[in-house]
Amino acid sequence: MSSITEIMTADHRHCDDAFAQAEEQIAAGEWGKGTALHQAFVTSTEQHFRKEEEVLFPKFEQATGSAMGPTQVMKAEHAQMRQLFKDMQSAVDDQDKDRYLGLSETLMIVMQQHNMKEEQILYRMADQAFGDIADEILHSMDGIN
Repeated sequence: MSSITEIMTADHRHCDDAFAQAEEQIAAGEWGKGTALHQAFVTSTEQHFRKEEEVLFPKFEQATGSAMGPTQVMKAEHAQMRQLFKDMQSAVDDQDKDRYLGLSETLMIVMQQHNMKEEQILYRMADQAFGDIADEILHSMDGIN
C-alpha cells in the first residue's frame, strides 16, 4: 500500500524536475526546447493540481468535516501559481528571458513553500484521515488527466 504522502511527493519531484529543465533551457536562450519544456511543466503541474482539487481536497474535507482548513490555503496558492504560469507564458511568447527568469524565481519560492506545507502537513493528515481508503483515493487520482 502506497501512501498519499509518498505518491504526491513523488509527483511534486516530477513537476520540479520539469520546471528546472524548462528554466535551464530558457536561461540558455534555447527558446524552442524551453517553450516545449515550459508547457510540459505547466501541463504536469496542472494535472497535479486537478488531482488535489478534484479528488484529494474534497475527500479530505469530507473526512475531516472542514473546508476552511489547509485545503483552502492550498487552493489559494494554486491560484497564485496559475497566475505566475500565465505571466511566464507571456514572457515565453515575447522571448523575454529576464522577465521569465524573474518570474521563475518567484514561482520557485512559492512552490517550495507550498510543497513543504503539503508534504509535511496536509498529505500526512490525509494519510491519517483516510486510513484504509487511501489506495481508493490514489486510484481515483490516477484517472485525472
